[in-house]
Amino acid sequence: MAFSEAEKPSQLFQYYLLDTTGFQPNIFTNIIPGINDTAERTATGPNGGLPTVGAVRVVLEPKPGKPTDPNDVRATIDVFTDISGLFVINNESGWYEAWLIHDLRVPGVALARSDESAQFGTVTPGDAATLRTMGSGNNVPGAYFTVDGNAPRFPSATDHFPDIQTNLVGFPVSNGTFNAQQQSDIHAYWEFNPGTNWTFPAYELPFTGGIPGTFIAGQVGALSSIVPGPGPAGVKNEPIRYGDDPDNPRDPDRTDASNPAQKEFRLRFIPSGLANEVFLDVFERITSFEPGVALPQRLFDAYAKEVARVDKNGDGVISFEEADVNGTSDGLPNTRLYLPATAFNRFAVTREINDGLLAPRFAPGQRSYVLSGFQTLVRPSVPASIPQDADNR
Repeated sequence: MAFSEAEKPSQLFQYYLLDTTGFQPNIFTNIIPGINDTAERTATGPNGGLPTVGAVRVVLEPKPGKPTDPNDVRATIDVFTDISGLFVINNESGWYEAWLIHDLRVPGVALARSDESAQFGTVTPGDAATLRTMGSGNNVPGAYFTVDGNAPRFPSATDHFPDIQTNLVGFPVSNGTFNAQQQSDIHAYWEFNPGTNWTFPAYELPFTGGIPGTFIAGQVGALSSIVPGPGPAGVKNEPIRYGDDPDNPRDPDRTDASNPAQKEFRLRFIPSGLANEVFLDVFERITSFEPGVALPQRLFDAYAKEVARVDKNGDGVISFEEADVNGTSDGLPNTRLYLPATAFNRFAVTREINDGLLAPRFAPGQRSYVLSGFQTLVRPSVPASIPQDADNR
């Protein structure tokens, strides 16, 4: 139980229960003959092989002047992650990272813009007609989008990389990083708000090794996003201007400042709702966005295009100022740039190494998972905190 950060108790409105059974076994969760059957366990299975399990509580702080509806992207939300147990990570500055995952839905249908592109958060009638012809007809508005048009198949222990995989298209928002004490429990805290509700640059995906065929093709590490920018289809920014300056280090936590010029602008990631637009372009706007253009170019082009709609100074980077939740861009309110906490239907914890990418290791796959679980909504919400302490930040 946590302290309240308002006069009224925080409200638990959703949770996730985590274990190691919802994805293909890997070297972090299982003994794989010929790879680690003579090695000590390094992630799950501490304390003599006890199961590794976890729980994630997502609560809303009813602060004065802040929304009390968790579907409002301006709401102040806390995420508490408790895990038992994981081994401490010792070498190469590795870490565990938690992820809130949103699986793409089929949006509503609307007429195209004057340039024949889809309006924000929609598909065109032509897109919708094409989606309905896929597979068994699953891809109708409101349904989870599937790449084969068949019923959704979530990640499971019977998957086999690379030939048997989920047919969903999901992307995550990082829920923070942490390590463990030796064979011990983990207790991590993270804040979900418009300053943190951002996701990795999608153009990293072909270079993680998680898309079938990319590792064999030698694509791992072939691209770096260390200098922020719009990726292979956009401008290339100068490292001296956008890189990590020793006299003014990049600080992605510098989200608020009375002088807007002091907000961090050298950001590698983009808001979650804008990332959703990128993936709609790539996978669902089959007729309205670059028909006939294949991956990965389709992904690169979609990323550069959607960033440009919000990017006011043409540098291919979304700054905190440009994405201000109370502002506007492309003639629309910026609230659209963020998915609400309730839109994240899955949760996972990965075992990370310092590969230079913001994307999860082996994204979009599950080969680095150590835990995962599904969202459970709490309706009505219930009190989840004890009276205030001396610090309400």
